[in-house]
Amino acid sequence: MFSRLPKPTIFAHRGASAYAPENTLAAFELAVHQEADAIELDAKLSSDDQVVVIHDQTLERTTNGTGYVRDMPLAALLELDAGSHFDAAYENENIPTLSQVFETVGRKIFINIELTNYSSPNDSLPEKVADLVNYHGLARNVLFSSFHPKVLKRIHQLLPTVPIGFLICPGLSRVLVRTRFSRPLKDYQAIHIALQDTSQELIKMIHSLVIVLMYILSIGKRI
Repeated sequence: MFSRLPKPTIFAHRGASAYAPENTLAAFELAVHQEADAIELDAKLSSDDQVVVIHDQTLERTTNGTGYVRDMPLAALLELDAGSHFDAAYENENIPTLSQVFETVGRKIFINIELTNYSSPNDSLPEKVADLVNYHGLARNVLFSSFHPKVLKRIHQLLPTVPIGFLICPGLSRVLVRTRFSRPLKDYQAIHIALQDTSQELIKMIHSLVIVLMYILSIGKRI
C-alpha cells in the first residue's frame, strides 16, 4: 500500500478541517477537491453499535448536542448540527457514518481510520469497522491507527493485509515507552510521532536506518 502513495504523502487531518467542519462529508469531499493524497478520520460507536465519524468522546465542541457519543443512538446523532460551530454556511452538516464516508469518497482517496474507542477498548469497534471495510471492498484503500495497541492487534487479526499505525503521545521519552508497550503488535507498519517531536534530522535518520536495514535483509536473502 505505501508504495502506491506519493512521497511525501499529504493527509488531510479530519478532512480539509482548516476550510470545512472537521470529520464531515463536506471536509472529506473538499480534501478530494484540493487533491490531498489521503484523509484521516476518527471512528467510534454510537449506543446502538453503529460506526460514526467524530473525534471527541463528547458532543459539545463540534455539534449542538451534549453528552457522550457512546450514550446516543445513531438516529439521535444524525439529527445534530455538526457544521454551524465552524461557519453558518455549514449549518445542518451531519455527523457522518463510516459507511457514508466510504460511499462518498472511499474510492477517490486513501483513508486513515483512527479507532478512537479509548474509553471502551473492549467494545466491538474493530469488528464493526472490519465488516464495513469488507462490505465496501476497501481493504486496499485504508490504514488503521490508534493509541491503543490491543485495539490495533484486534483489527489486524481481522484484516491482516491492512497496514496499521501506532500513535505516540507527545514527548520523545514516550516513544521508547510506547514502543515497548506495542510489542504485542509486532506487525505495525508505522509509528505516528507527535508533530512537535518531529524534525528533518529525525526523519533523515530514520530513512537512513531503513536503507541500512533493507541492505542487510537483501544480503541475508542472497546468503
